[in-house]
Amino acid sequence: MRPGAGRCLTMKKLAIVAFNMGGPDGPDAVEPFLFNLFWDPAIIGAPTPIRWVLAKLISRRRAPVAREIYEHLGGGSPLVGLTWKQVHALESVLGERLADVAIQGFVCMRYWHPMSAETVRAVKAYGPDEIVLLPLYPQYSTTTSESSLKDWDRAAKAAGLDVPTRRICCYPTHPGFVEGQVRLLTAALEEARASGAPVRVLFSAHGLPKRIVDKKGDPYPWQVEQGAAAIAERMQQTGNRLDDWLVSYQSRVGPLEWIGPSTEDEIARAGRDGKALVVLPVAFVSEHSETLVELDIEYKALAQDAGCKAYVRVPALGIEDAFIDALADMVAQVRAGGCDTSAQGGCDRLCPADKRGCPRHQLG
Repeated sequence: MRPGAGRCLTMKKLAIVAFNMGGPDGPDAVEPFLFNLFWDPAIIGAPTPIRWVLAKLISRRRAPVAREIYEHLGGGSPLVGLTWKQVHALESVLGERLADVAIQGFVCMRYWHPMSAETVRAVKAYGPDEIVLLPLYPQYSTTTSESSLKDWDRAAKAAGLDVPTRRICCYPTHPGFVEGQVRLLTAALEEARASGAPVRVLFSAHGLPKRIVDKKGDPYPWQVEQGAAAIAERMQQTGNRLDDWLVSYQSRVGPLEWIGPSTEDEIARAGRDGKALVVLPVAFVSEHSETLVELDIEYKALAQDAGCKAYVRVPALGIEDAFIDALADMVAQVRAGGCDTSAQGGCDRLCPADKRGCPRHQLG
C-alpha cells in the first residue's frame, strides 16, 4: 500500500454541485432547449396541458432567431465548458483549504445537458458523505435558483440519493463577489475614460416579468440593486468613485410588463446625454449568449447608433480569483454553519420580510 493510502480511504467525500441555466450544445438542440425553458412552471405558470402547448408554440417560433444568435458562438453555448472551468478552479482552492476531505465537483444545468437526473446519477456513483448545492446565480430568484434546486430535489428523490445536503441560495453582496467585480470594472472604466467623455455605468441584469416579482415576492431585483450598490460603495473605498451609475434589465421578450428600466432604453438615454458607457453584467458569472451576443454585438450596435462616446463591456467573473475564493468561503461556511439553506454562506436571512420568495421566508 502506498504511503497515506489508508488515510485517503477514510476521508469524507464532499460533492459540490454547481447549477446554471445551460444552453444548447448545437443547432439541433436549440428548439428542445427552448421547450425545456418554457415548460418550466417557474417560467410559465399555466396549468400543465396549456403550459405544454405554449412551450411547444413559443420554442418553435423562437428557434430560428435563437439559432442565428448561437451561430455567433459556433452553433452552441459555451456555458457548460465555462462552468466546468469554475468547478475545477473551486476544487483546487478547496483542496488546499480542506485537506481532510476528498472533493469532487459536478455541473448541473436546468434546461440542457447535463441536467438534474444525469448529474444526480453521477453524484450517487461518487458516493459522497455530504453534498453542497451551489447555484451560480448570485441573486436568488424563484425562476432560477429555486427552479434549479426544486428540480434537483425531484431527481434526487427519484434516484434514492439520500445524503446530508446543504445549499447556498445567494451571494449578491458577498465581499469576494464584489471585489471580483470591482477589479474588472476598474479596468473597464479606465478604457471608457480614455474617450474624454463623462462615463455612466450600467449594472445590467437579466429581466423578469413584473407579475413574478409582485405575485411571488421574488427577491431578485432587490438583490440586484443591493449588489450594484455594494460594488459602487467598494469602488468609492478604493478611490475610484462612480459618479453616474444605475441598474437596468436586459433580455425583455413578449407582451408582459417587465421590471425596468430596460438596458436598451438606458443605452439610448446615455447617447442623448453624451456619455461613454460601461456595462457590467451583474447577474451573470459566466459568458454566454446574453453577454457575448446581446451585450457585445446587439447592444454595442445600439450604443453606436445612439451616439454613445464609448461602449465598454465588463467581462463576466469566470474564474476571477476573488470570486472563486468567495465560492470556497461559502462552501466552507455552510458546511460548518448548521443551516441547510444559507445566504452568502451564513444562516442569517438576507432579504427584507416582504420578499416572500426568499427561501429563508419559506423555511419560516
